[in-house]
Amino acid sequence: MPSNATDCVEPANPRHIAIIMDGNGRWAQKRFMPRAFGHQAGVKAVRKIVEFCAEQKIEVLTLFAFSSENWRRPEDEVSLLMGLFMATLQREINKLDRNNIRLRFIGDRSALSSQLQAKMAEGEQQTQTNDALTLVVAVNYGGHWDMCQAFQKVFDKITAGELENPTINNQLINQHLSTTDLPDPDLFIRTGGEQRVSNFMLWQLAYTELYFTPILWPDFDQDALALAIESFKGRQRRFGHTGEQMLNKPITL
Repeated sequence: MPSNATDCVEPANPRHIAIIMDGNGRWAQKRFMPRAFGHQAGVKAVRKIVEFCAEQKIEVLTLFAFSSENWRRPEDEVSLLMGLFMATLQREINKLDRNNIRLRFIGDRSALSSQLQAKMAEGEQQTQTNDALTLVVAVNYGGHWDMCQAFQKVFDKITAGELENPTINNQLINQHLSTTDLPDPDLFIRTGGEQRVSNFMLWQLAYTELYFTPILWPDFDQDALALAIESFKGRQRRFGHTGEQMLNKPITL
């Protein structure tokens, strides 16, 4: 018999999962196909993962779709990615809405086409009251950019007299990040075998559990995500405390 009732409590799912979807190009090359074929297969994987997260009652899923560094890729691949992104939005927004999924975007939209910016805004507006899952798509996003724009907002408010002699602390910076209304990620996943965070949510990942898998993104399915979640649930999150402290009184940020 368990020693107390808490021994029977199932470890909680992560509230927020953030994923770098790596490996589309390599997946296609292994099949002697152009990289575009891999990106298209990657969109299908996104659908499966979004559906699974909604079923598992995950609150937030953030997907790194296009980084601020991805502009360095060949021009034809960048053009293809932007076209695929636009086509996917046109096809998926109504489906997300019907499934009560809220769509959010983070990143610097100024470099994107006006048509794409308008479609992104339309998707956010249409789904803003949905609450089954918040799907955050990071487009032209970088962790350095996010922190810089937060610092700039604080500076501008000080200059305008909206903030007088503010204390620069975690709370103030959090209030000005692009994710200000979201919980920080509990679980970070990177597919494709690389083991780095690549300028993704650098501030927000401070206490996130990291999970790396060699599975290429188009092959990352519900079973693979379930394994990542099980790994997360088996870890002890200490947030600077000792293991004994956490056993006596669980502490979260």
